[in-house]
Amino acid sequence: MAETLKGLGVSPGRAAGRVCRMAAPPELPAPTPVADADAELGRALDALRATAAELAERAEKAPDADARAILEAQSFIADDPGLHESVEAAVRSGKDAAHAIDEACAHHRRALLAAGGYIAERAADLDDVRNRAVAAVLGLPVPGVPTPGHPFVLIAEDLSPADTVNLDPDSVLALVTSRGGPTSHTAILARARGLPAVVACREVSEVGEGTWVSVDGLRGEVEVGIGEEAAAEIQRLAEAERRRTSTSRGPGRTSDDHPVKLLLNIGSAADLAPQGVDAEGVGLFRTEFLFLDRREEPGYEEQVAAYAAVFRAAPGGHVVVRTLDAGTDKPLPFLGLAEETNPALGVRGLRVSRVRPEVLDTQLDAIAEAARQSGAEPWVMAPMVTTVGEAADFAGRARARGIARVGAMVEVPAAALRAERLLKELDFLSIGTNDLSQYTFASDRQHGDLADLLDPWQAALLQLIADCAAAGQAVGKPVGVCGEAAADPLLATVLVGLGVTSLSMSAPSVPAVRESLAAHSLAQCRDNARLALGADDPGQARKMILPGW
Repeated sequence: MAETLKGLGVSPGRAAGRVCRMAAPPELPAPTPVADADAELGRALDALRATAAELAERAEKAPDADARAILEAQSFIADDPGLHESVEAAVRSGKDAAHAIDEACAHHRRALLAAGGYIAERAADLDDVRNRAVAAVLGLPVPGVPTPGHPFVLIAEDLSPADTVNLDPDSVLALVTSRGGPTSHTAILARARGLPAVVACREVSEVGEGTWVSVDGLRGEVEVGIGEEAAAEIQRLAEAERRRTSTSRGPGRTSDDHPVKLLLNIGSAADLAPQGVDAEGVGLFRTEFLFLDRREEPGYEEQVAAYAAVFRAAPGGHVVVRTLDAGTDKPLPFLGLAEETNPALGVRGLRVSRVRPEVLDTQLDAIAEAARQSGAEPWVMAPMVTTVGEAADFAGRARARGIARVGAMVEVPAAALRAERLLKELDFLSIGTNDLSQYTFASDRQHGDLADLLDPWQAALLQLIADCAAAGQAVGKPVGVCGEAAADPLLATVLVGLGVTSLSMSAPSVPAVRESLAAHSLAQCRDNARLALGADDPGQARKMILPGW
């Protein structure tokens, strides 16, 4: 008899097939005596450098900006001088190469987890670096995605970016992990590839290899022991649904023609290459991807060229540019920022301009020049705006350069609570649900035991979105959502019912969201919003809105 396991649905869609598990990380052998410390150190550092080079090569071949940035960050971790120094210290204390790498990575992992926030997200990346480097030292195969020779549902404790980035959708039908949360790398990259995914499904670790399962990435359910015939029928229906939505075209609208702009989240012009997705523009241009792989700040001319390329390629010429979203939580060497005990609550986003104002000034100058060269009229917003004063200062600096439409990301409750006042200084707001969830619920985005608190169906988060949307309606200014919540087809109806005017997401998510909105009237969206706001927990909200939940 089939059994249903529950987790968090993070990438919608259905799929069914046989289970295959990720290969286990390499096990350390018994320690060996070190006769030549210099030679042993050389082995260890060679393994780390080879790992860094391999990850950098994978980054160059990555199919999208999210994957590219994540892999580049991993490459930097493997090549980090601080990690190398820790490895050297371990070797000098008598550890062999494999155990020195393991000890150094364990030390840095504890520091990352203690920092919390985005920094803690690097712990999973460091684990992957450790596994790859240890495998290289021991001459073992690098752990990775299995290749059984038939389509399968991939089950793992968690997935590293290097594993996820090259998943073949023709072979991997769906992803299920026992750890992770709705904003984990697994979730983000699964959505970017259109793969159904469920995370934080602890019981999936007990499912045997080869078992037939179905995965529902919207409901967050994994049905175990369904049988081959049932799996074939689920796959047939899923493929029919994909074919149907792939022909979806036109602007986002409810069934009674209420407009909702459907936009794309991108990192560079390369993400706007022909991909068969009909969108109405770019709702989130993450400019930090131009900075993340750099030891030095990109110059003015280089920035102008990168921004102009996006402005020329964007559908309808509509682009919302987010200025550099980095800081001590996502450190860039050229910023020279001091280390902090809690980077998630420190100098990040717009706050970097407090200590390095010239970085933002150069970026605004480059955006303005790129707009002149391309004839575009970009909207520009700052991340981590918290107070009215910050909003006013940013707006003044942008408008002084001829940028006409200036806004802010709403990522902290303080901004949401003062949304109406912020909009007296700004032209629009864009809600980043990933960070807004983290700060609203005081829950680390990578803490697997707290993943349910980051579920975007949480009523407290929806209330903050509703308050922002109401503020926008009061003054006739747009309020969009560009966080991962915008990619959920069912939640999209709730967001529109709350008053959100645009939804920005990865390209594969657009057709399903468009179809979901087209199947609901504005009145139905408002009913869904009312039900979700009144629910005591996300499960209850979904159950009231989705029949048969």
